[in-house]
Amino acid sequence: MIIEVWHIIVVVIVVVGLAGLRIANQYERAVVFRLGRYQSSRGPGLYWIIPLIEWQTTVDMRTLTAAVEQQETITKDNVPIKVNAVVWYRIVNPKDATLEVKFIDNAVIQVALTTLRTGIGQHSLDDVLKEQEVVSSRIQQKIDAVTEPWGVKVERVEMKNVEIPGSMQRAMAQEAEALREKRARIIKAQAELEAAEQLRRASEIIMQNPAGLELRRMQMLTEVGAEQNTMTIVMMPSEFVTMARAIGDAANRG
Repeated sequence: MIIEVWHIIVVVIVVVGLAGLRIANQYERAVVFRLGRYQSSRGPGLYWIIPLIEWQTTVDMRTLTAAVEQQETITKDNVPIKVNAVVWYRIVNPKDATLEVKFIDNAVIQVALTTLRTGIGQHSLDDVLKEQEVVSSRIQQKIDAVTEPWGVKVERVEMKNVEIPGSMQRAMAQEAEALREKRARIIKAQAELEAAEQLRRASEIIMQNPAGLELRRMQMLTEVGAEQNTMTIVMMPSEFVTMARAIGDAANRG
């Protein structure tokens, strides 16, 4: 009789022991409660809980991706735009994520929605379009500050699409065209200035050495002849030009 009782006790202990065994994957943690009170966080791997006295809630520790639906907001310079974004986050403290907030995924998305609207309103349209990395980083920091007490770390926020009104698109296109035309005129003016400077330097060199003018004339004849055209060029020696200038000066004095 005593042996049978011991057999029953051993069987009960084995059954209870097997019933309390749990396994958590590498990316999971188990939040264990004992009679309704938080006991500990366990895992990964094999662990044991007291049947009927302790129970658990499993938390996924992997990075999660949440799409933030399109939000209509107004920028700092009063331009209405529509923005949607993507948020990457993960649970870093399973205890807080279980005890401090219910439906953690929905809570993070709702925080991202409100923060996206208020965050965009603090930047101008140019900042939102040209400095998206900076704007997204600031929004990520604000979301992370709210979710930190929940044991959630927001790793990244990216604005996926920014829609602006059609009238604003046309105005921006006209502005871009005007800027391109301005740059083209500046480049052309700089080129003309550089060409004039080079011509001035060339004239100074030729004035210092008159023989250079004769060489330039011969080079011109070669260039014209190479083009095989019907142009006729009459070349006058520089002495004739000098003599004509001297005669004209004498006539003016007379």
